[in-house]
Amino acid sequence: MSNYNLLIDGKMVPGDLTMPVLNPATEEVLAQCPRASKAQLDAAVAAAKAAYPAWAATPIEERRKLVIRMADVIEANSGELARLLTSEQGKPLADATGEVLGMAAFFRYLGSLDLPMRVIENSGDRKVEAYRRPLGVVGAIIPWNYPLLILSFKLPSALLAGNTLVVKPAPTTPLATLRFAELIKDVLPKGVLNVITDANDLGGEMTKHPDIRKISFTGSSATGQKVMASAAQTLKRITLELGGNDAGIVLDDVDPKTVAPGIFEGAFQNSGQVCLAIKRLYVHESVYDELCNELVAIARNTVVDDGSKQGTKLGPLQNKMQYEKVKAFLEDAHKNGKVVAGGSAMDRPGYFIEPTIVRDIQEGSKLVDEEQFGPVLPLIKYSDKEDVIRRANATTYGLGASVWSSDVKRAHEVASQLESGTVWINKHLDMAPNIPFGGAKQSGIGTEFAEEGLAEFTQLQIINGPPAA
Repeated sequence: MSNYNLLIDGKMVPGDLTMPVLNPATEEVLAQCPRASKAQLDAAVAAAKAAYPAWAATPIEERRKLVIRMADVIEANSGELARLLTSEQGKPLADATGEVLGMAAFFRYLGSLDLPMRVIENSGDRKVEAYRRPLGVVGAIIPWNYPLLILSFKLPSALLAGNTLVVKPAPTTPLATLRFAELIKDVLPKGVLNVITDANDLGGEMTKHPDIRKISFTGSSATGQKVMASAAQTLKRITLELGGNDAGIVLDDVDPKTVAPGIFEGAFQNSGQVCLAIKRLYVHESVYDELCNELVAIARNTVVDDGSKQGTKLGPLQNKMQYEKVKAFLEDAHKNGKVVAGGSAMDRPGYFIEPTIVRDIQEGSKLVDEEQFGPVLPLIKYSDKEDVIRRANATTYGLGASVWSSDVKRAHEVASQLESGTVWINKHLDMAPNIPFGGAKQSGIGTEFAEEGLAEFTQLQIINGPPAA
């Protein structure tokens, strides 16, 4: 076990409390982690507030250099960060390595963006200019499924825009984030970035804190509602990236053998613990049986094991609470559908669930109507294209969707009618820092990535006056 500390005002400090962090593959204690008190949260916010004026006044070119320097540090320590991520999150080491390198790529791209002044009008008697100004202290609340990658969705844009930051990782996956903080603490001026931890007791304090001007939150829709209500007390800006019940629609012209691997990856990546994963798969009746069989074959040949072991494709679920939730979905699957692959928790230490395929199931069942966030995929048969579009849209969620077809024009026609922030064609989970990302309906508010995401960390200011002489 290593020693871990909080980052507050440029110093690594112990928490006023401690808490254990478990390895989800063994259920053994991986490390004792610092746990911040309310006083330490207040100290972190105060440090960020004190650092803000100088950081906001720093030219964007200088802020950019420091964001890019952090990417260099991430890459130089990618092996260590990936191993630590696997041990606390559970994902296979190859996937953890991809997450760390993806983190660095987001830092590099988002750090390369700019916030130029825009002239709206320059006429005989009026010159109108639009500026993007920083907001102040930003609070970033990070979930446990992609703790480092999702941090990179927020941190580079927030800092590049001139804000200072208080980061709170999830209680079950804080270690890689704390180690990242330790690695980069001397890159930034003190107080610009602060990292604290909690046992799910400081999120509410952050969202109502009078000195935090914006909350960027990724997590469940239920928690997002609480964040929004709490932030309303001080009219904070918010960006919410929330849950999904993403539909995949397979048209009648596909080759099941060709599309099955991409569909499986889109549903089971990170053991299904992806907000944008395929959660419901609607399959045309003409290819239903064949596609079921192809997915079953893949599921049965997928290696599920400790993520640190070579050859592991899927690791455990990340925590006991999610493990118990997914077991309840398995009960529903056996009750309301036909389980044709998997269907059980694995008889071993750790939070392991067999990759599960369920056919002959319909809306009205828990597995189809709710977000399972685990390695369980229901396949629903349909016959009519207009009907399946209606059924796919009949949800409070609207994060992502995909359409699978050998005719891209047909797929695009269906995609344009789906009520989702992102719709893929013949793929799923294809994301990049230059592509804006956000949810419809109760899957979120606001946008991340690209210029649109950077703008969310700013206040639009208009200067309206006469033309310069």
